[in-house]
Amino acid sequence: MILGLDHIAIAVPDLHAAIARFCEDLGMPLAGREDVPTQQTTTAFVPVGDTRIELIHPIDGQGPVQGFLDKRGGGLHHLCFRTDDIDADMQRLTDKGYRFLTAAPVPGAHGTRVVFIHPKSAGGVLIELAEHPADAGHA
Repeated sequence: MILGLDHIAIAVPDLHAAIARFCEDLGMPLAGREDVPTQQTTTAFVPVGDTRIELIHPIDGQGPVQGFLDKRGGGLHHLCFRTDDIDADMQRLTDKGYRFLTAAPVPGAHGTRVVFIHPKSAGGVLIELAEHPADAGHA
């Protein structure tokens, strides 16, 4: 079941400049950085209330985020919703005709299991579902 908004991801061509903008200029805290090899990104986490802004930047100029930046430039990349049962949500949404970018969840940041809904199935919006480890809470 979908529990709420987990994060808003923003693709950035310059991670250091984006961190400076959100953390130094706007005064938000930086809660860390993590490489996410399955997505070929380096991610910086900026908590905002009960959710996060995730600044995503391609590792070594490769992967889908680099393609996004090449095509559209920096900006809103996807919305992520937190789920307590990603497998059940995938089945429920598949039964409703949604398509996913992968056949099964893959490892994400913070030990999550994640899957992306194809934007053509969601009105042009890239949507991620994330299931956090049961003992980790919301990071």
